[in-house]
Amino acid sequence: MIDFSIEPGDLTGSLDTVFSQLDHDRFVEALWTRRADAWSSEYSVKTAIAERLGWLGAIDFVEAQRTHVDKFVKRVQAGAFTDVVLFGMGGSSLAPEVFHRLFGREDTEPRFRMLDSTDPVAVRDALSHAATSLFIIASKSGTTIEPNSMAAAARRRVEAAGLKDWASRLVAITDEHTPLHDRAVNDAFFDVFVNPSDIGGRYSALTLFGIVPAALIGVPLTPLLERARRMVDACRAKDVRVNPGVALGALIGTAARQGRNKLTLLLPPRLAPLGLWIEQLIAESTGKHGKGIVPIAGETLDAPPGADRVAVAVRLDGVGVDDHVLDRMRSARVPLMIIDMPRVDALGAEFFRWEVATATAGKLIEINPFDEPNVQEAKDATRKLLDAYTSRGTLPRPEPHLVHEGIEVTFSAAAGMTSEVDRFLDLVGAGDYFALLAYLPPEDATVDAPLTAIRNGVAIDKQCATMLGYGPRYLHSTGQLHKGGPNSGVFLVVTAPAPFDIPVPDAPYSFGVLEMAQALGDFQSLDRANRRAAHIHLPDRNPETLIRVGKLLGISQR
Repeated sequence: MIDFSIEPGDLTGSLDTVFSQLDHDRFVEALWTRRADAWSSEYSVKTAIAERLGWLGAIDFVEAQRTHVDKFVKRVQAGAFTDVVLFGMGGSSLAPEVFHRLFGREDTEPRFRMLDSTDPVAVRDALSHAATSLFIIASKSGTTIEPNSMAAAARRRVEAAGLKDWASRLVAITDEHTPLHDRAVNDAFFDVFVNPSDIGGRYSALTLFGIVPAALIGVPLTPLLERARRMVDACRAKDVRVNPGVALGALIGTAARQGRNKLTLLLPPRLAPLGLWIEQLIAESTGKHGKGIVPIAGETLDAPPGADRVAVAVRLDGVGVDDHVLDRMRSARVPLMIIDMPRVDALGAEFFRWEVATATAGKLIEINPFDEPNVQEAKDATRKLLDAYTSRGTLPRPEPHLVHEGIEVTFSAAAGMTSEVDRFLDLVGAGDYFALLAYLPPEDATVDAPLTAIRNGVAIDKQCATMLGYGPRYLHSTGQLHKGGPNSGVFLVVTAPAPFDIPVPDAPYSFGVLEMAQALGDFQSLDRANRRAAHIHLPDRNPETLIRVGKLLGISQR
C-alpha cells in the first residue's frame, strides 16, 4: 500500500540511518509479535507495555462483535429516540467525534451528539431532549469523573420526565469488571459493550469505543473495516521504507531527535476533525520524561514554518491544502510526508496507520508510548480542590497578580512576572510553542472565533507553533504533553463564569464548580511542573471580552 511519499528535507542522512536502525532491530517483527522489549529493557516498563498492545488485534475483536453491534443499532433505530448522546473524554470520545463530523447527518433520527465538556452550557444543550434521548457512557476505567457526572445528570433529567425505568436509557462502553460495567449489568442498562482491557484509550478508535458510535452514526462498517484491514496488512511489511505506519513514525521520530518536534498537520477542511484525534494520540503518547512530539492541528497557514517543524499533509480523494503551502514547506527545508487517502471510508485505515506511527516514534525517542504518567496530576489537583469546596463552600484560589477592567490575571512562578501582562508573550522564544486553553463551550462559534483570532495572532507575531484546546477535553489529550513533555510551552488558561449553573446529582458541587476546579487544578499542575503559564479569569463570556484579552496581551488584531 504505497499511498505516501516522503520529502526528507534536511533529514536525508538521518532518516536513512533510522530506517537502517529499525531494520537492524527487526522492529516490524517485534511489533507484531508484541515484544515489549522493542521499547524498553526495564522489567516494569516491559510488563506495563505488554498489557497495552491489544490494539494490534482490534479489528479481529470488532469483527467478532459485529452481530452484537448490528442488533444494538436495530434496537435503537426501532425505538422512539430523537437523540443519541455520547458522554466521554479523550480516547473515548475523539474517534466518535471524527466519525460524526465526517459521516454524520443532521436530517436523520436519532441524531448523534457528543458531550466531552463539563461546561454548564454544553451540558444543558446535550441534555435538552432527555425525555427522548439514549445516553452512551464511554469510559475505559469506568471511574472518570466527567462521564459519570454527565450520566448522573442524564438520569436526573430522565426521571424528571416521568420515566421510572431510567436504566433503559443508558448504554455502557467500558472495560471488563470496571465499576461502570458492574453498574450497567446490575441496573440493567439498555445495552453493555465490554472492550478488551489491554487497549489504551487513545488506541481504541477501532474497538467498540469507536465502532459502536460509528454504527449508530451510519458509517458503512464493512468497507471501513476492510480498508482498515488492508492497512493492517500493509503495516506488516518488513521493508520499513514502504511500511505506511512505520515509515510515518520513522519520519516524525527522526525529526524529533533532530529538534524538529513540532508536527504540523496539513489537512483539507473536511479532514480537520481528524487533526484533533491525531493531536491526542501523538501528544499523550510521546509527551513524557521531558521529551515529546508537539502536534499542531488547525493552525493558521499564514505563519511561516520554523526550523522546529516536520509536516504531514493528507489528501482526501486528491484534495489537500493549496500547493503554495507545500511549496513554502519545501523552501524552508521542512521534512514532509504526503499521504493520499483515497476516500472517506479509509478513515479506519488512517487510525491504524497513525497508531503504528506513534508506536514507532515512541521507540525512536526512547519513551513508552502507551502510558500517561502525568495525567493523574491534574485529576488529583482537581479532587483536592473539590474536597476543599465541599468543606468550605468555595474553591480556594490565589489572589490574582493584577486586575484590569474586571479581567483577573495570575502568573505561574516560572513566568517570573507579577504585572505587565502585555509582556507575557515575550516569554515565547525560539523553539517554543503557545497553548491557549479555554474552559468555555467547545461548540460555541461566538467563543471560538475570538479565541482562534488570539491563537493566530500569536502564531504570526511570535512566529511560533500554537495550539488551541478546550478544557477539560485537553486534559485527556494534550495535557500529558504540557506537563510531562519538554519545557517549551507557554500556556494561557482562560476561564469565565457560565450564565447559569447545573448541579451534579449526588455531589456537593455543580458542573460550573467542577469546570473551574479542573481549570485551577491544571494551572496548579503547570505551576508545579515549572511551566510558564498565566490564568486569565474573565468577568463574562461576551465575545468583546475575549477580544479585550487579545488587546491586553498586545496581539496584533487581524
